[in-house]
Amino acid sequence: MKQTMARKIGWQVMILGVLALAGSAWAGQSMPLSPQAMAAAANGAQLYIAFGTARQVGVFDVAQEKVVRMIAVPGEPTSLALSGGGRRLYVSCGDADGRICVVDLRSGEVARQIPVGYGPNALTLDSRRNVLYVCNRFAGDVWAIDLTDGSVGGKVSVGREPIAAALTPDGRWLYVANHLPAGAANAGVVAAEVSVVDTQAMELRTSLKLPNGSTSVRGVAASPDGKYVFVSHILSRYTMPTTQLDRGWMNTNALTVIDAVKHEPIDTVLLDDVDEGAANPWAVACSADSKTVFVTHAGTDEVSVIDVDAMMAKIEAHQAQQSGTGGGGYASYAGDVTSTVPNQLSFLKDIRQRVRLKGKGPRALAVLGSKAYVAEYYTDSFSVVDVGAERVEVAAVALGPRRALTDRRRGEMLFNDAHLCFQKWQSCASCHPDGRVDALNWDLLNDGIGNPKNTKSMLLAHQTPPAMITGARPNAESAVRAGFRHILFAVPKEEDAAAIDRYLSGLKPLPSPHLVDGQLNAAAARGKALFARAQCTSCHTGKLLTDKQRYDVGTGDSLDEGILFDTPSLVEAWRTGPYLYDGRAATLREAVTKYNRNDEHGATSNLSDREIDDLVEYILSQ
Repeated sequence: MKQTMARKIGWQVMILGVLALAGSAWAGQSMPLSPQAMAAAANGAQLYIAFGTARQVGVFDVAQEKVVRMIAVPGEPTSLALSGGGRRLYVSCGDADGRICVVDLRSGEVARQIPVGYGPNALTLDSRRNVLYVCNRFAGDVWAIDLTDGSVGGKVSVGREPIAAALTPDGRWLYVANHLPAGAANAGVVAAEVSVVDTQAMELRTSLKLPNGSTSVRGVAASPDGKYVFVSHILSRYTMPTTQLDRGWMNTNALTVIDAVKHEPIDTVLLDDVDEGAANPWAVACSADSKTVFVTHAGTDEVSVIDVDAMMAKIEAHQAQQSGTGGGGYASYAGDVTSTVPNQLSFLKDIRQRVRLKGKGPRALAVLGSKAYVAEYYTDSFSVVDVGAERVEVAAVALGPRRALTDRRRGEMLFNDAHLCFQKWQSCASCHPDGRVDALNWDLLNDGIGNPKNTKSMLLAHQTPPAMITGARPNAESAVRAGFRHILFAVPKEEDAAAIDRYLSGLKPLPSPHLVDGQLNAAAARGKALFARAQCTSCHTGKLLTDKQRYDVGTGDSLDEGILFDTPSLVEAWRTGPYLYDGRAATLREAVTKYNRNDEHGATSNLSDREIDDLVEYILSQ
C-alpha cells in the first residue's frame, strides 16, 4: 500500500514538474488535449498528433521536442495517415456523420472532406495505390477510398466495432482488429476476431477468432519484414467466479501473434508477470528492423519492449515440445488443441522489458529509430523511451500547458487506472471499455454463485437505479464502491469513488447508426407503433425507456428461474449486445422472439416477420 501511494505521488510530482507552456501554438487553448493517435513523417522530423478533446491536430517537432503548430478539424480526430510526400494529412473525424478531412500541410487548412461511415478510425494508407482504408467502427465495415477523386472503391463488412488496422508491407492484406466479441455470451467460445481483407478484391478472406475470453482489442501492427501481425487485447477468464485476482484469475493481458503469410494465429503470450498485472494493453508498433515490438499499457502507465526473435524462438520450442507429447499448434485455452502459452505468466521473462512511463494513460505509439514516442492521454504528454542505450531511458515531454484535472476528467482517469486494483490486473474499464460492455458473462457473486450475468453498460446507470441486473445494489453509487471492494479488491477512497461517479453520470449516448439524418427511418417509424402494441411501453417508458422497476419476464433460467430482473434502459441498445441477463440472445430479434416465453417479455407472438423486423429496428434506433 505504501509503495502504491509513493508511485501515485511520484507521477503527480513529476507531471507538475514537466508540463509547462509548450510555445505560442497554445495561445487560447483552454481544454485538455487528449492525445490519442499519431502519424510520423517519413524523415522522422515531425510527429502529427490527434488531440481528441481539443478537436485539433498538433505538429510536433522532434528536434525541438515541442508542438509548433495546431490545426483545427471539424470533429474529434480519431486517427491520422500521412501521404507519402508528406504534403497531405488525412484525419478521420469520428462523428455520426463520419468524414475524412484532407489537410494541406502547407496552408494548415482542411482542403476537402470525404464522407465515410459512422465512427471512422484506423486510417491506413497504401501510398503505392493511392488508396486509403478506413474502419467505420459503428457501421462494422471497412472502406477503400480512392484518393484521386475521393470515391469509394469498395466496402467490406467485418466484425464487431473494427477499431484498428494494419496493412502488410506488400499492401495485399489488411488485418482489421475488431474491438468486441459478437454472438451469444453463453457460447462455448466467446472471443473477438481479426478480419483479414484481400485488398485487391476488397473481400473478406477469413476471420481469425482470438482465444476464448479475448475482448477489448485495441491495437494491431504488421512487422515490416512481412512475417507477423501482432494484436493486443485483454484475455478474460470469465468462466471463473470472481473470488480472487491472484495470478490473473479474472483478467490477463495479452498479445496474439499471427502468421501474416498463412493468415493463421501462431500463439498468444501474456504481458503480465506472476504477481503484477499489465492492464489494458492498447497500441502496438514494431521497430523498422522488425526486431522489437512495443505495446502500451493504458491501465498501468507502462510500455512493454519485446524481443521478437527471442519470443518467436521460445514459442516454436514450446510448440515443438507440445507436439512431441501429442499437442502442439495454436489454439485457445478452451480449444480442441490446447496451447499452454496463454496461461504462462512468466513466458516473457528475460524476453521483454516493462518500462514505467512518465505520464498517465498511454495510448498512441510511434517508433522513430531507437525511440518510442508514447502519447499519454490524461496528462497531455509524451514519454520518450530510448531503447538504443545500454539501459532503457525515459524522458518526459510536455505537449501543452499544464491544466488541473476537473473532477469528471479525474474520474475518467481513475476508471481506466489499474493502480487502484490489487496487483494491477485490471481497471474498471477492463470490463467496461469506454464505460460500455465487454460482451462477456461474469459471476460477480452478488446474487449467489454459478449464475453469471452479462456485463451492463454504465451509460445512464446513475440515472436509472437500482443497479446490477437483479437490482442487487440500490443505486450506481453503491455499485461503484462495491466494485472497488469486490472486483478491484481494494479499499476505495471516497474522493476517488465520487470522481468516478461524476465521470459515469456524465456519459452521453451516441446516436444510433440506424437513424437517418438523426430521424427514425421508415421501418423504425412503423416499429414505434408496434413497440406500444406489443406492450413494451409498460416497462420501457419515459425518456430513458425504463420504469426502474423489477419483474419476472420469463427469461430466467436454471438458478435464475423466477428471478426479478431490473428493467434496463433501451437507450443505446444498438451498442450493448448480446442481450438478456445471460447474453444468450445474440440479437435483439432473438430476445423478442426465440427467448420470449409465452409473450411474457412483450406480446410479439402475433406479429409478422416484417413487424418483428420493424419493432427491432425501432429499438435499435434508440
